[in-house]
Amino acid sequence: MRKGVRTLLAVAASALAVVGGLVVASPPAVAAQLTEVTNFGTNPSNLRMHLYVPDNIGTRPAVVVAVHYCTGTGPAFYSGTQFAQLADQYKFIVIYPSATRSGACFDVSSPASLTHNGGSDSLSIVSMVRWVVQNRDGDANRVYATGASSGGMMTNVLLGAYPDVFKAGSSFMGVPFGCFATTDGSMWNSTCANGQLIKTAQQWGDQVRAAYPGYTGPRPRMQLFHGTDDTTLRYPNFGEAIKQWTNVHGLSQTPTYTDTPQSGWTRTRYGGSGVNVAVEGVSLAGVGHNLPLSGQALMAIQFFGLTSAPPSPSAPPSPSTPPSPSTPPSPSVPPSPQPPGACRVAYTVNPWNTGLTANITITNTGSSTVNGWALAFTLPGGQAITSGWNATYSPASGAVTARNLNYNGTLAPGASTTIGFNANHTGNTGRPPSFTLNGSTCTIA
Repeated sequence: MRKGVRTLLAVAASALAVVGGLVVASPPAVAAQLTEVTNFGTNPSNLRMHLYVPDNIGTRPAVVVAVHYCTGTGPAFYSGTQFAQLADQYKFIVIYPSATRSGACFDVSSPASLTHNGGSDSLSIVSMVRWVVQNRDGDANRVYATGASSGGMMTNVLLGAYPDVFKAGSSFMGVPFGCFATTDGSMWNSTCANGQLIKTAQQWGDQVRAAYPGYTGPRPRMQLFHGTDDTTLRYPNFGEAIKQWTNVHGLSQTPTYTDTPQSGWTRTRYGGSGVNVAVEGVSLAGVGHNLPLSGQALMAIQFFGLTSAPPSPSAPPSPSTPPSPSTPPSPSVPPSPQPPGACRVAYTVNPWNTGLTANITITNTGSSTVNGWALAFTLPGGQAITSGWNATYSPASGAVTARNLNYNGTLAPGASTTIGFNANHTGNTGRPPSFTLNGSTCTIA
């Protein structure tokens, strides 16, 4: 794939979150950690596999495959999305595949990848799932896929070619199954990318059914997210994917339920009105190729049906887990005095196109507990926050102050909390030069 295209397809390792909170969050502060698995089975395209298994996982946990964007990696998608935190809370296993070819895009184009047991990346990912089912007690009846950009396209491929493996999927900025098909080995289909590959619902549905001839079992449910201003995988792909998956499920393209989960978002459901319908689409007005946005990871997990049970009492949610997106954050706890030099800040930034994702870890290096905090910093010129998580941010540009929410305002000596945001930029993707916590200058890690 051309270098420029790969760059465009690189989506912020943004926090995949739901209707109201953002996605990005760094690895959960628990004993569980991301580990690499080798020799996981048939792997025709030499993918790498990383696995996140929460503590106190219980028996027969669900399995979620989270697939990265072009130029990304499994570990980057782990640290740049909220799926691991949600796994801690709702006790499911997350598989993070990594593409190893130049450009790190997944094969969503070749006949092999688009055919059941045909080979290439889709079969390698299914091998990862089978390994988890066999070696980590994963529940084969609760396997799901999600991904962004190249990973969103792969989500469509996995559900189309392996309906016997996946029960549901959530695709961010993807294209219909088979839309990117090529036979020249290029792996890039400009007609599809530009939203110019238009078919009837029956034609799209037939393309899915042809991937696994003779299959008569249930088809996986599909959730689709797309921004109207996406110039990399253009917006018409959203409507074509809705055509495809409603046809696969034998449904009308007329929504049975429509609402606005957030300003500028239009959600349509097909085949019912509940959260676990066969097909759901979320259109985001004025949004480009920079999904997922705030709260959408949780929307995906809700769509999968993994949030119906309350979090395990043996493992309360991580302090950085955002509150329910339907409830506004509680007012911040008033800041308490903080001794000078008693804080440390680690700041990482992941830029793409005209956007970026920043993760900030705040550590109390003092000897007394902080009860309420305000972190002040100045964004470089041209950067403007569009959404954030685990804190309130004001104003959106210039001299910004991030204030704690009700659940993460207390920092014991040595304790840390992670916050973050998505921002637009005009070319300068640099970092703030300094930070103060409750008026005291922090050291920078």
